[in-house]
Amino acid sequence: MSTDLPTTFDPADIEARWYSHWEQNGLFRPDRPGAEAYTIVNPPPNVTGSLHIGHALDNTLQDIMIRYERLRGKDALWVVGTDHAGIATQMVVERRLEAQQDRRSNYTREQFIAKVWEWKEESGGQITRQLRRLGCSMDWSREQFTMDPHFSKAVLKVFVDLYNQGLIYRDKRLVNW
Repeated sequence: MSTDLPTTFDPADIEARWYSHWEQNGLFRPDRPGAEAYTIVNPPPNVTGSLHIGHALDNTLQDIMIRYERLRGKDALWVVGTDHAGIATQMVVERRLEAQQDRRSNYTREQFIAKVWEWKEESGGQITRQLRRLGCSMDWSREQFTMDPHFSKAVLKVFVDLYNQGLIYRDKRLVNW
């Protein structure tokens, strides 16, 4: 980090440089062996667009809590990720195709899924840039996506286990989510 003082104060520049310094030095990673663990798993925002004011509030409150626990000497971890948002993401991609005078039906299933993954990379990157711009002290080395293969495998395993134990079943009844 440069020690030259600019003639005018530019908060965006200062924030970006400090954030980069903190991230490069691993200050958001838990690294206190023997300290009490404290973890927050960020409810993952959907990859369907940009963060809104509710995300800003929620993430600010989580950031306050995780920084406070770090100051108290805990081995604090804030896990970050994004959610695939299933049907909502599909609809966003379909609208983008329509705006280009294109249609989902012009693609095979595999080609359309590839388009969805392209959108995820673009949109998910926007979300993580926004979280960084907010100053969120998340451990980016552990960033997750709900469709990552190990998550999909874990969900399938739990679902099969619950089914085999008779705890979930198919029936003709409404389900209250």
